[in-house]
Amino acid sequence: MTYHPKSDFMRVMMERGFLADCTDYQALDEALVAGVVPGYIGFDATATSLHVGSLIQIMMLRWLQKTGHKPIVLMGGGTTKVGDPSFRADERPLLTPEQIDSNIEGIKAAFAPYVTFGDAPTDAVMVNNAEWLDGLNYLEFLRDVGRHFSVNRMLAFESVKSRLDREQSLSFLEFNYMILQAYDFMELHRRYGCLLQMGGSDQWGNIVNGIDLTRRILDDQVFGLTSPLLTTSDGKKMGKSQHGAIWLNSDLLSPYEFWQFWRNTTDADVGRFLKLYTELDIAECDRLGALEGSTINDAKIRLANEVTTLLHGAEAAAAAEATAREVFEKGGAGDDLPTATVTTAEAADGISVVQLIVRAGLAKSGKEAKRLIAEGGARLNDDTVTDAGLVLDAATLSGQVKLSAGRKRHALVKVQD
Repeated sequence: MTYHPKSDFMRVMMERGFLADCTDYQALDEALVAGVVPGYIGFDATATSLHVGSLIQIMMLRWLQKTGHKPIVLMGGGTTKVGDPSFRADERPLLTPEQIDSNIEGIKAAFAPYVTFGDAPTDAVMVNNAEWLDGLNYLEFLRDVGRHFSVNRMLAFESVKSRLDREQSLSFLEFNYMILQAYDFMELHRRYGCLLQMGGSDQWGNIVNGIDLTRRILDDQVFGLTSPLLTTSDGKKMGKSQHGAIWLNSDLLSPYEFWQFWRNTTDADVGRFLKLYTELDIAECDRLGALEGSTINDAKIRLANEVTTLLHGAEAAAAAEATAREVFEKGGAGDDLPTATVTTAEAADGISVVQLIVRAGLAKSGKEAKRLIAEGGARLNDDTVTDAGLVLDAATLSGQVKLSAGRKRHALVKVQD
């Protein structure tokens, strides 16, 4: 569908590639022109940090605020107790209330660089759906809310249908999730005047349910807008690397490793990622994305710098780039690299290179480390490691020790009491 938006927010969503679908383009656009539109995205508290897979949603909230509207960050303190079944092959493990509260505290830190929280009309607010879900009376909820949902319709949603078609179990607990999410939207509208729910395209069914419920019970119009489910050009899910999640919190992933993730973007993704994850002009994103040969590396460095600056600040981005240049161009070992520590006692006894590779996070297991060595991908101070039985003694460990896995992943080993 071709639609020419009047509002800055819709224009940004469409130009930069954030928009997959919208329940009513024109009516939402008119609301955005008429005044401040509060809009929300929900985040379940299943870990102590969000990862890069959530960054497209965070950027949508950032643009909402930058174009004069109010972001609502909904933490799923209540719904995390149930678990979202959308496009999952299995049921999520259940967390205790204490684990959920701890996760929410960790996740809060990821939002601070992107949106401004406060009490002004366009300041962001963070809300926990446990506020209204924890105290629900089940019989009243069934009578007042449950009667508005058709099981036939719920079974037809792709997120549920895909599980049933594969004959995988879908518990009643999870089936209730979409009702709770719909109820969230209605409550946010009632309490905060929220007019818009955003999310990935896998949330379309849940969003439509909330719009429906709000219309049926409150007789109000609200809107839904979804972003594409992002995969890299080689088909991988965004936010994960072969070595684990790319976390936003620096205590789980160093700014250098975060920078390196973006520096390693495949050529085909550079232009698209610049539009989604930075605030560079569209024309500049197109120019950088069109670079070819070795010059595309300049665009990747620009991408890594811009994204890292937004999250960790300009100093962290500059330090990461300096470390990368030291490691890759000069063969050195930058101070900003991830570090594995060895105690003085361990150094005195000697420690195997396989153990160190695992401890440095360059391999997930001893078996994987041995395979890396066998394939010639492990290096110690830039010399290829050929013996998986190599033991490093105190004398070797007393100097600057750099471990490498392939050409792009490095770590330092330091002796510490």
